[in-house]
Amino acid sequence: MKILPIVLSVVFLSLGIIHFHWALGGTFGFANALPTKANGERVLNPKKTDSAIVALGLTAFALFYIFQSGLIHLNRAEWIFKYGGWIIPLIFLLRAIGEFKYVGFFKSITETEFGKLDTRFYSPLCLTIGIIGLIIQLNLTKTLSKTL
Repeated sequence: MKILPIVLSVVFLSLGIIHFHWALGGTFGFANALPTKANGERVLNPKKTDSAIVALGLTAFALFYIFQSGLIHLNRAEWIFKYGGWIIPLIFLLRAIGEFKYVGFFKSITETEFGKLDTRFYSPLCLTIGIIGLIIQLNLTKTLSKTL
């Protein structure tokens, strides 16, 4: 059992629960989780089904890392873990970098409530997830190459 995959599982499960809360109509934190233009107009207007899809994806990522930890053993398609172990961190590293206007470390709109929260919390969280995911994958790759 490895601790870093468990840490990511907890993070992803927590984020999934928040998104399920929004999918079920909850509003806690919702307004500040969406990028806005300088005038306060939302850039995105997700529907409940959008939140549910994201929640399912985040929960799938949590399961991915639970299986990676060895906490739960499962006969699994190894290619999913081989490629997923690179894809998941890449998604979050790209999110941390952002799209250069509203989201990420290099955004130009920084003075909105979302912009401030993104700089302080959301982008650093995404960067941390990406780095931890890469560390897990690099250690796994190193371990596999030793056994071959």
